[in-house]
Amino acid sequence: MKYKYPDKVPFYKFLIKSSTIAKNPIPFHKKWFNEVGDTFAIKSPFYGHIVLTRDAVLTKHMLQKNHKVYHKSKIQTTYLSKYVGYGLLTSSGEYWLKQRRLIQPAFHKEKIQNLVAIINKAVIEQVNKINSEGFVELYPIMNELAFEVVAKSLFNFSAEKDTLKRLQFIIEKLQLFIVKELRMPYKKLWYTLTGEIKYHMKLVKESRSIINAIIEQRRRSEEEHDDLLDMLLSAKYEDGTHMSNNQLIDEILILFVAGHETTANALTFTLKLLAQNKNILKQVETEVVKANDKNLSPLQELSQLDYTKCCIEESLRLYPPAWITDRVNIEDDSINDYVFKKGTIIGTSIYELHRNSSYWDHPELFNPSRFFEENRKDIMPYYMPFGAGPRLCIGNNFAMYEMILTVNAILKKFHITTDDKPIKVNPLITLKPVDVNIKFSLRERST
Repeated sequence: MKYKYPDKVPFYKFLIKSSTIAKNPIPFHKKWFNEVGDTFAIKSPFYGHIVLTRDAVLTKHMLQKNHKVYHKSKIQTTYLSKYVGYGLLTSSGEYWLKQRRLIQPAFHKEKIQNLVAIINKAVIEQVNKINSEGFVELYPIMNELAFEVVAKSLFNFSAEKDTLKRLQFIIEKLQLFIVKELRMPYKKLWYTLTGEIKYHMKLVKESRSIINAIIEQRRRSEEEHDDLLDMLLSAKYEDGTHMSNNQLIDEILILFVAGHETTANALTFTLKLLAQNKNILKQVETEVVKANDKNLSPLQELSQLDYTKCCIEESLRLYPPAWITDRVNIEDDSINDYVFKKGTIIGTSIYELHRNSSYWDHPELFNPSRFFEENRKDIMPYYMPFGAGPRLCIGNNFAMYEMILTVNAILKKFHITTDDKPIKVNPLITLKPVDVNIKFSLRERST
């Protein structure tokens, strides 16, 4: 078969800039997309052919239409899973399908709605800790909040505070090192010699031990907690068996990694964008006050916060936390004019897809009205903050509920302002905000 790849960016161009690209690949992706086209290729001596795209048709083909041919690449199934376990995010093939079928019911909308009270309580506890004196760095506050929400939703009250703090520290350390190892594979020998790999594998062992102790404690307990751990423990395969402790640890680690940092990032970007756009912020504040005046339950409030939801969705378009996704084809495949040899790594820059002017009017503009009901049909084919196809993020409803409730709780209590600094990003495993400062001013209580 004659293989045909998109126009190539010569590998030496990548090599010359490799250390700069390792710190932030987004400007280089943008430059090459603009110069070469919406899809380009690089021939790497480490990974073979790599294709990068911001084309919606190719992305949907890979993630949805022909998804059975495209598995997670070794980047995730081997390198990432070494640190965070072989769970839903990092597994492929039959094992992934088996796990997805088992775990999916715990994340159905109705089940997550039952968790709303736990989520909202954790959110309010964290919002009440926010300091209202002067500008503060926003990300650490949102990171703490999101971690607490995941921890309470997963474990409710069965884990000690210090234990969860240690777990949070380990997960953040591992994420930083994973990025280093993935972006600079040629330094692997150096990481081995300096003991960095050994140190981080020790942290992996500790994190698994912490979660195992929580699972064992829960297995011995006769109490019902109505949290995700209860649901995961009671989930049965078709043959009536349950997940082993190791399988549970894999899935719980993935939920922590995928579930807390992504939400912390998204909330930071959303609040910064709202504070920058005062007219939009005013509309959200009006909606929040109106919903609050009705004295509703948290679940009922969610249904009243449509414009707030649109703002979060628009923030996820501009700054998708899962900013890039990759697959490798397990057999030869053709799409458009291209013919890809088996083993080709194909990455979609969701960040660039969401800013592609072929699909979006004024793509750099923060415009929540794009997500009004009458406009959604036109834009949804190009909107993929949670992925697409069968591997659509299992926690998307959970994340949206958490983010809406958080924005709601913050704007009930505070008026927010920000400085003139533009938004800067650090694209690690997730797209992280850099140096976002917000001032929280207590609202006057009406009597």
